[in-house]
Amino acid sequence: MNIFFISDCHFEHFNIIKYCNRPFLNLDYMNEALIERWNKKVKPGDLVYHIGDFYMSRNPEAKGHRYYQFILNGDIVHIRGNHDKNNGVKTLITKCIMNVGGKKAFVTHRPPHSEAEIPHGCDFCICGHVHQVYKHKWVGDIPVINVSVDVWGFEPVSLLSIMKYLKKIKKEKRE
Repeated sequence: MNIFFISDCHFEHFNIIKYCNRPFLNLDYMNEALIERWNKKVKPGDLVYHIGDFYMSRNPEAKGHRYYQFILNGDIVHIRGNHDKNNGVKTLITKCIMNVGGKKAFVTHRPPHSEAEIPHGCDFCICGHVHQVYKHKWVGDIPVINVSVDVWGFEPVSLLSIMKYLKKIKKEKRE
């Protein structure tokens, strides 16, 4: 089993193409590309943490649950984002702390802006929400890694890739 992280898919959200300058001609192309790239990386039995803003539609009958029940590979754990209130993604999780590769990760949709917002003892943060604004930033001495589709090639990023990226940015900061 592999573990992946991703955020801000915004399935069915037409305006996200314009807002984030996504390279898709229309909503159908975006949805199809996100599904194809997801399923190319994620296999049945893999675990995916979607860190907010999974699905958004003006159609009150449409619900995001069809994506994770029938279309996307893997078992998905949703962490609620600011656009996940009425989209069929029923989760009470808004943030969590995980033991990841011997480190403690704070996982949340909205990135922290100060060290006081990061639980004591966490080594790094995984977030979404900011789309293409940055791939990572530093909050004091704590790295904050953005797993938005907009900065990771519109596909889930593996835990192994995150840990390699974390090592790289820590090395760069020391130099």
